[in-house]
Amino acid sequence: MSVSIVSRSAWGASPWDGTPNTVPLADRNEYYVHWDGATPITRTGYAIPRAIEAQHLAQGWSGVGYNFVVSQAGEIFEGRGWTLQGAHCPGHNVSAIGVQIAVGGDQEASPQALAAARALYDEACSRTGRTLTKGGHRDGLATLCPGDRLYAWVQAGMPAAGYEPSTPDDTTPSTGTVARYQVTINGLTYGYGATGAHVTAVGEALVARGHGDHYTSGPGPTWTDVDTLNYADFQRSLGYTGDDADGVPGESSLRTLLGTLPSATTSTATALAFPGRRHFRPGANNRFVTLLGQRLVKKGYGKHYSVGPGPKWSEADRRAVEAFQRAQQWTGADADGYPGPETWRRLFS
Repeated sequence: MSVSIVSRSAWGASPWDGTPNTVPLADRNEYYVHWDGATPITRTGYAIPRAIEAQHLAQGWSGVGYNFVVSQAGEIFEGRGWTLQGAHCPGHNVSAIGVQIAVGGDQEASPQALAAARALYDEACSRTGRTLTKGGHRDGLATLCPGDRLYAWVQAGMPAAGYEPSTPDDTTPSTGTVARYQVTINGLTYGYGATGAHVTAVGEALVARGHGDHYTSGPGPTWTDVDTLNYADFQRSLGYTGDDADGVPGESSLRTLLGTLPSATTSTATALAFPGRRHFRPGANNRFVTLLGQRLVKKGYGKHYSVGPGPKWSEADRRAVEAFQRAQQWTGADADGYPGPETWRRLFS
């Protein structure tokens, strides 16, 4: 059984309400199993992670607190993923990969769910290069979770009928049809699981060039399968084929996309060139408006926003840009509240 993970973008996750901290795989040494609580689960498919997300956001969390969620059908949904700190068990959110199996009460986990959770455990061991300690939520906190049945399964070693751990080679992770390896260019990491402002910049640049068809939300700061698919479309538009168009950046394609190669020692936001004045006019509705508004807030010019920033251009955006421009000692048409290349450069420098 190969591990196939439904990315956050694919199941329709909302943007993080404050991006969780990044955790190196070297810090992971546990694998904690959870359940949904005392009530049996009747939801199926994408409704499962969406319901968990709504609950966890209501609790004031950044989003889904588990690293992964496994359905009764054996689907694996990305939550915090491999690289972000969980919110599933105090004291173990860094050390443990937290996995919820979507059952509750007296429900028994299906063979498909158990096989998927076990395959995910083996994948976690492969990625970390160590045998992770198998545990349940109650091993880290006084709680009934993950229920007596699941906990007994964990204590028995997580057996799964008909499942045999795969033995992927050292260079090709078990990832299905979408490339899931990483590359480092100028000290910045790209590819599945990479996170940071530079990942958002790549996604925004792909959208600007017309290669954002696979996004249903975002782009965001964590590289998912959807980013890989969009980047592969961009590579093919440049004439690359085969392994050269697998959706993981190389130096040449990245330089073509961004116009430069950002580095870990410089601001990655400047890698996104000014997208054009047409994106910032009444009636405009696009991701660049959101990016602009977020930057204005970060720079201290967010007092005009009552909600947002968001993707629809508003008078609040214009007044915030105007305030920033006046702070540059600009007057007249140079401080009309509509960004141009120099406004953009100064905001993101």
